[in-house]
Amino acid sequence: MPEKTDHNSKNPFLVALGERVRGLRARRGMTRKAVSIAADVSERHLANLEYGEGNASILVLLQVASALQCSLAELIGDVTTLSPEWLLIRELLERRGEADLRLARIALGELLGTGGGASGTVSTRVALIGLRGAGKSALGQMLAEDLGFPFVELSREIEKFAGCSVAEIQALYGQNAYRRYERRAMEETIQIYPEAVIATPGGLVSDPATFNQLLSHCTTVWLQADPEDHMNRVLAQGDTRPMAASKEAMEDLKGILAGRAAFYSKAQLTLNTSAQGLAPSFALLRSQVRDILQLPA
Repeated sequence: MPEKTDHNSKNPFLVALGERVRGLRARRGMTRKAVSIAADVSERHLANLEYGEGNASILVLLQVASALQCSLAELIGDVTTLSPEWLLIRELLERRGEADLRLARIALGELLGTGGGASGTVSTRVALIGLRGAGKSALGQMLAEDLGFPFVELSREIEKFAGCSVAEIQALYGQNAYRRYERRAMEETIQIYPEAVIATPGGLVSDPATFNQLLSHCTTVWLQADPEDHMNRVLAQGDTRPMAASKEAMEDLKGILAGRAAFYSKAQLTLNTSAQGLAPSFALLRSQVRDILQLPA
């Protein structure tokens, strides 16, 4: 068995991982030998792992998690495994379908006073979501004028907070900083405008906290478009970044759409802007929004 050495000389993540393995083993009432047999991992390798000295492969961690009858998330310290209450909540939600999870999210939001974002709840803040090139800016401005609401382009609000362009934020400070500015801009928009049409950045759905705010405080519309239309519209605006990023730009774009579709589909309304031109798209959007807001046509 290896001797324990000063934790300061070890990687903090590996030390914490080892402590979780020991804690889980103690909770299960299993000896190290029993775990090593169940996990098909040598006892020495397991001891190294527990003392923060073993940089185990992901497959070894999966075997140890299986032996300890816990999830890999619990082993590596996911936030939803850090207390008994978190674990009990996870157990209630595991293996539930999307419909049940949505009901749980709405009920939890209402219980905690953050807004549930239920389909029966409508807000006079209308948020347009979707990938760049779907028509959020053009249709958003037209809808705001028709409703007599302010039009808010969230990307411009982000730039005001940062004092530089979106491209500069990401280049200078990184994606995490951009997401913080985005969340702050969303929070302020909700506080300032009881009525508004909001055009959101395409990647906003990537941040669960910001997307939760949006669903809870806005009536949401997913503007869909075919991948080719997304690309052609952005290029027509003079933005060549989608083409410069990769030789397989169209495949990348399709992958992004596929990855975000499940999140975009949480919107209360959906409109395909590839199915018709700008004017007919606006007529459909106007009709859908006025109907859900119970405004005269």
